Amino acid sequence: MTLLDATLAAITPPAAAARAEAADRLDRMTKPAGSLGRIEDLAVTLSGIAGACPPPLPDPAVVVVCAGDHGVHAQGVTPWPQEVTAQMVANFAAGGAVVNAFARAADVQVRVLDVGVAAPLPALDGVLARRVADGTADLAVGPALTRGQVVAAIEAGIAAVPEHGCVLTGDMGIANTTAAALLICAFTGADPEQATGRGTGIDDATLARKTAVVRDALALHHPDPADPIGVLAAFGGLEHAAIAGLVLGAAARRIPVLLDGVSTGAAALVAAALAPQAVAYCVAGHRSAEPGHRLALGHLGLDPLLDLGLRLGEGTGAVLALPLLRAAVRALHDVATFGDASVTDAAREQV
Repeated sequence: MTLLDATLAAITPPAAAARAEAADRLDRMTKPAGSLGRIEDLAVTLSGIAGACPPPLPDPAVVVVCAGDHGVHAQGVTPWPQEVTAQMVANFAAGGAVVNAFARAADVQVRVLDVGVAAPLPALDGVLARRVADGTADLAVGPALTRGQVVAAIEAGIAAVPEHGCVLTGDMGIANTTAAALLICAFTGADPEQATGRGTGIDDATLARKTAVVRDALALHHPDPADPIGVLAAFGGLEHAAIAGLVLGAAARRIPVLLDGVSTGAAALVAAALAPQAVAYCVAGHRSAEPGHRLALGHLGLDPLLDLGLRLGEGTGAVLALPLLRAAVRALHDVATFGDASVTDAAREQV
């Protein structure tokens, strides 16, 4: 049995009994029923994931920034040079990126998973060298990857999942929002104009070219959403495959996975196609400004915790949302019930 097969076989639904126990405790805590809004929903979700009420705190927390390059860069879908991917990986390792700053504020470890950076990289602290290929082939003229490369990248993501705590998803790869738009179109049926965004802030002419590349690639490859490995092989990227592996690996280990923006949303669509139950282990950290992210989250049935207009990637939105997970769990651990505190529960007194 391959690592992917074993992981898929290990994914089971969250624990209904733990969810019910959390919901009951929240109703008995010293507060009006439902007064914590979506924090209560989050507490129930995290209890079901862990199979315990209260669940453990989502720590240690690690953001895994999956990095890869894209052959479709040759189609002029972004003005940023491809070598920026490798340069940013070095910046992550040096602690100089936005995700590093946010991670320091939130006590989160940053780990980079190189599954497909095109340029050679030296050994760097905090960078896991698991390169499957030196970037993808150009999806505009043929398949981006082989099926074997897709599986290898998914399994690299699975292997990067820690034994416990919380996994936050991040991405780095110039031109990866083109591949993300294609994955979103393939799995949701959306039109390219709906799913394709400005990525790094491209102008109107580049957006039109990017959208045309997405439309033409869909016509070239005829993706079958029932064959998620084939969809990834058509479009890539290696980092999307690795992020799908993070989602699957976290679900198999019954730990929460906190999703970031449009690339991780696209990757979660792949994971959901491989194992529908994996979605129940996902929490959407935020809603990206990229239009395709809203489509991906809607298809997955995930309601994001934050909506701050972010479109950076790197895992930044996921890191910003992590304190909400910690607060939801801490409430279940620390807040007394009406009975414990000898406080009159007015709602129950009226029954």
